[in-house]
Amino acid sequence: MSVHDLDFITKKLNELKEQGVYRKLTVLESPSEARSIINGKKVINLSSNNYLGLANHPRLKKASLEAVEKWGVGAGAVRTIIGNMSIHEELEKRLAEFKHVEAVLTFQSGFTANAGVIAAVVDKGDVIISDELNHASIIDGCRLSRADVIRYKHSDLEDLERVINEVKDNYNTKLIITDGVFSMDGDIAKLPEIVELAEKYGCLTYVDDAHASGVLGKSGRGSADHFGLHGRVDIQIGTLSKAIGVVGGYVAGRKNLIEWLNHRGRPFLFSTAVPPSAAAACLEAINILSESTELTDKLWENSRYMKKALNDLGFNTGKSETPITPVIAGEDKLAIELSKRLFEEGVFAQSIVFPTVPRGAARVRIMVTAAHSKKDLDEAIKAFEKVGRELNLIK
Repeated sequence: MSVHDLDFITKKLNELKEQGVYRKLTVLESPSEARSIINGKKVINLSSNNYLGLANHPRLKKASLEAVEKWGVGAGAVRTIIGNMSIHEELEKRLAEFKHVEAVLTFQSGFTANAGVIAAVVDKGDVIISDELNHASIIDGCRLSRADVIRYKHSDLEDLERVINEVKDNYNTKLIITDGVFSMDGDIAKLPEIVELAEKYGCLTYVDDAHASGVLGKSGRGSADHFGLHGRVDIQIGTLSKAIGVVGGYVAGRKNLIEWLNHRGRPFLFSTAVPPSAAAACLEAINILSESTELTDKLWENSRYMKKALNDLGFNTGKSETPITPVIAGEDKLAIELSKRLFEEGVFAQSIVFPTVPRGAARVRIMVTAAHSKKDLDEAIKAFEKVGRELNLIK
């Protein structure tokens, strides 16, 4: 036996198998669309974050291909050295206009945006007040900072105010962080109330709009636009990898914040910029959203239709307020079986189990998009009804 065999990792993998949570990656053999070829089978795809159907949009593909011809396939270096192409700056300017903020800085992903921004904004002597259900990238960003971190109960404003009162006189900068839309349950942060508390006690607000970008607000401008809070949310994080349909992340806010991140945002400083083709495609997606609300209107129409049908059948969809719709099965094995049987019936919907969600709250999480037709949704609803009755999830 050799130390190079990494036997300790094999042991950990076997533990995952014993717990029933070991998995192999799904293979997507077509574009991520309403109907996709997954593991060799054409199915209705209800597990994509491609909310607006832009990932295979002709205008985005054309923009991407033209950028390859003009700029090549890579940025060549980090942006502070020689990778700062004018297409990147054009995208940031357009995003700032779209978000109604002074400035924007793009990152390689939404995850790296959180990892870079949090650690650059707060330091030792500061405190982060974080919703207990915030995304893993926020948790990791908090860990990378030297600030103290205190969690408050999920969307519990009384608990948030309690925490603020406990820390208000003990720290320099006080930063409240929340997801705009929570990725597992699909509920929306109580942002107006959070902002009011922040202003009352002199705290900064930080909203991760990964699942609100392209979804909430006019043409998907995000949580601040949805609630009419322009100028009152200090730091907005967005993704270009979900509703925008491409890849990347960004931070939107004051000009001085963006200037500081140009000097201290570590993923920005030490990782090559996104390819120019991706930047061009993102730019075209923002152009499309700026022209019309058609895609976001269709997304919400489809979401309401699907959610109502599932609720009418008797499924437990939790407290979802957005296109993210959990179909809660309870036990891990039951959620895994629900996903498996749906796939056999021509519907792809991934199961989500512990530790991603609490024990007893395993679910199949579905993501309805603007690209789904009523026929797609009706077929999916029939599959849910059939499998739900078989598994005694509905009567």
